[in-house]
Amino acid sequence: MGARVTAVSSNGTYSFTKPNRESVTLLAGLGVEGDVHAGTKVKHRFRVAQNPDQPNLRQVHLMHEELFDELADDGFTVAPGELGENITTRGIDLLGLPVGALLHIGADAVVEITGLRNPCRQIDAFQAGLMKKVVGRDASGAVVYKAGVMSVVLRGGEIRPGDAIETVLPEGPHRPLEKV
Repeated sequence: MGARVTAVSSNGTYSFTKPNRESVTLLAGLGVEGDVHAGTKVKHRFRVAQNPDQPNLRQVHLMHEELFDELADDGFTVAPGELGENITTRGIDLLGLPVGALLHIGADAVVEITGLRNPCRQIDAFQAGLMKKVVGRDASGAVVYKAGVMSVVLRGGEIRPGDAIETVLPEGPHRPLEKV
């Protein structure tokens, strides 16, 4: 089976976790309908405090379900939506995508990958020690972020668990993801 959506989640209020839904609707240029992070300008509290006029490059948060398997091997129990993601996936290397990769999700929706999620310390409040598992270092000492990717909505549509995901890579040299 190819890449697919395994869960969708949203929350209209600021909360670390997001409840799972039967479906979510993506709105072009805004994000997930009814989600606290939807909008053209940044909505993340820390970023709003720095500059409320910066563009919202974090409209939709995607996370690979394979991370939950990896965390389970280390004794952590994490389910879709619990780390704040909107779309949980399986069968796609989200962290290996370049900036500008397009994900066609379900029948209509298209999101553009903008960068890596930079997780905050709330992860350790959720489960002690979890931050060290989702942010680490590679063999060369470079920081590795594993807590999913961020995107903007280019074309809206309804997303449901089981929907297929098709990846379209940008032309030209690929830029690796950086935190946004």
